[in-house]
Amino acid sequence: MMLRKTPIALAAALAVQFHTAIAATAPLDEPAGAVDAVVTITGKGAAPYNPSTSTSALKIDAPLRDIPQTVNVIPEQLLRDQRALSMEDAMKSIPGVGLSHGDGQRDQVTLRGFSAIADQFVDGLRDDALYFRDLSNIERIEVLKGPAAVLYGRGSSGGLINRITKKPGSDTSEVAVTVGSHDQRRGEVDIARKLGDNGMAFRVTGAIERSDSYRDQQFLERDAIAPSLLLPLGASTTLLLQLEHLSDRRVTDFGIPSYQGRPVSVPAGTYYGAANARDADFSQAEVTAGGFTLEHRFSETLSVRNAFRKYDYTLDRNNTLVGSVNEAAKTASLNRTNLRREEDGWFNQTEITQTASLAGMTHKLLYGVEFGKQNKDQVNRSRNNVATVALFNPVLPVLPLKVDTAPSTDNLGIFTTRGGYVQDLVELTANWKALAGVRYDRFEQETRERRAGQPNLYRVDTAWSPRAGLVWQPTAAQSYYASYSKSFQPSAEAFALAANNAQIAPEETTNKEVGGKFDFLGGAVSATAALFRLERTNIKYTDPVTNLLVPVGTQRSDGLELTLAGQLGQGWEVWSGYSYLDAKVTSSPALDSSDNVIKRVPIEGKRATLTPRHSGNVWLAKSFGGGWRAGLGVNAVASRFANPGNTVTLPGYARVDAMVGYKIGAVDLQVNVNNLLDREYIVSGHGSSPNLNLPGGPRNVRVTGRYRF
Repeated sequence: MMLRKTPIALAAALAVQFHTAIAATAPLDEPAGAVDAVVTITGKGAAPYNPSTSTSALKIDAPLRDIPQTVNVIPEQLLRDQRALSMEDAMKSIPGVGLSHGDGQRDQVTLRGFSAIADQFVDGLRDDALYFRDLSNIERIEVLKGPAAVLYGRGSSGGLINRITKKPGSDTSEVAVTVGSHDQRRGEVDIARKLGDNGMAFRVTGAIERSDSYRDQQFLERDAIAPSLLLPLGASTTLLLQLEHLSDRRVTDFGIPSYQGRPVSVPAGTYYGAANARDADFSQAEVTAGGFTLEHRFSETLSVRNAFRKYDYTLDRNNTLVGSVNEAAKTASLNRTNLRREEDGWFNQTEITQTASLAGMTHKLLYGVEFGKQNKDQVNRSRNNVATVALFNPVLPVLPLKVDTAPSTDNLGIFTTRGGYVQDLVELTANWKALAGVRYDRFEQETRERRAGQPNLYRVDTAWSPRAGLVWQPTAAQSYYASYSKSFQPSAEAFALAANNAQIAPEETTNKEVGGKFDFLGGAVSATAALFRLERTNIKYTDPVTNLLVPVGTQRSDGLELTLAGQLGQGWEVWSGYSYLDAKVTSSPALDSSDNVIKRVPIEGKRATLTPRHSGNVWLAKSFGGGWRAGLGVNAVASRFANPGNTVTLPGYARVDAMVGYKIGAVDLQVNVNNLLDREYIVSGHGSSPNLNLPGGPRNVRVTGRYRF
């Protein structure tokens, strides 16, 4: 079993493969720069599973082998082959990721043991509104591991997720229709056309989806559209205009409770909420965003880019969930909430990219400034103990939509960002590269209270965020690196300030990492290995004596990550990864009282929630000729803990998925079978409660037809 192998054994096995492949490459005295072109065959047409560059890590289009940090790029071909329709579908293929159900109304994961709730970006601009994203307008997803505040500002303890959108410039269009289990129906369009020979082009993507679910009561009504226009403003200037709108309505599903340290043993569809969930337990999210990117090239060595994005987001969330469990009586008590969010915000980045020669060394320089403002309005009303149901056979109550209580939260949070940064990627010699960068942020937070007797709050934090790395490339096929990076997490990183955190300085995260990146088969296959230590200090926890928040907590993640991806030859392609994570709270006075039986459990020494010690995935695809293609994959996750006290365990699982496709002319037909062996498993949890655990789906089928024109 893969989950029982030690990380050392797996590293050793992969090292043998590295050694064998490297022995067949260029000799050690061959300069890396002399054969950089070898990796250029890893373009989209040559090796779809093995992108060779990333824009997220350095904000410039740089080879992955030059980046002294772990970057996972999920390519479009993998998203298509696995028919990923959500961020959860996509992120399960990334080592070091823990899945959260995000309160049943937003994308949320952990990266290297740390929550990434606010670490979502689109084309390098912050996108931290709390909603489920659609992938119809996404070309690829780039996951940058470790602190990235040097370019992106606050947050990113364990990393960040950057979605790269589809942009004009192609003359190929397509429509797609998917039908599947649980009455799933989805239509997609991607209309792209060039308008003449001067570079003008437009693109419109969109999707409509309607579906039921394996979860009782659940449904999905989703609409997305994203038009874009590329305008040439001269020989060296372009303007990209982009708009998008998303509407998403579904049941707010918090999953199932626990009993005797495990999720309750009930059918995967069992729902703990209102009997009239479609009308009483729904979440309706609306997101509208627009922006532009203006680029001008002064010369081959100097260019400037200005990017702007404005968004409006509303959420009407209504939910019923298990608040507590009486294990002796075998009953569950239900709580109810109405939550309204209204947000608007904008971000603007101006960046200058310069290539210069100094003292015989080539420097790729980035200078940038960022400004932004967000207004986050929220009203929350909650009532506990609205009903009691049987733990193993709940008879659900019919509940009213509105909670008739005074709001527990009613305020406006205002976030103002000002930052400046500089970065230098320098080629010291043909075999050595160095990366250095630093950013200065001024982050202003204000909370305007509407509840009587509650004070308005205000805070300003300033922070320096450095990053440094060294890369040694003895041959074109080998790249070894060491790096250091740091980020900061303010008291109200994504939510309004509160009286108990307004005076506390930001938490800080540091990452120390060493690793290697290797190319095989002329660059068609790439492998990576990384060892790292992430440590977050000044974590705020409630002192059990004073009941006040104090900055004394420390969480540390020690880990190993391995990946192997690319084109193996004879039509075979592989995407695989493995992660070992020892993530735990090393210092804290906090006590966890969330368990159904055991109360006030010390969390010091406990593992980070939703974070498996071992996780891995392998996906193999093969083109057989004659238009046929097939794929088979395994996603394996070791046990995780549901709550900070580690008293409830989410069992490990291994899920098998399969795909078969056939192409004839302009038509592609594809069948995906998920959970082929029909295993029962818990896919995600909440992270702070033992009673909010989401079962994974049973075997299900998706049939997709695409027509290109």
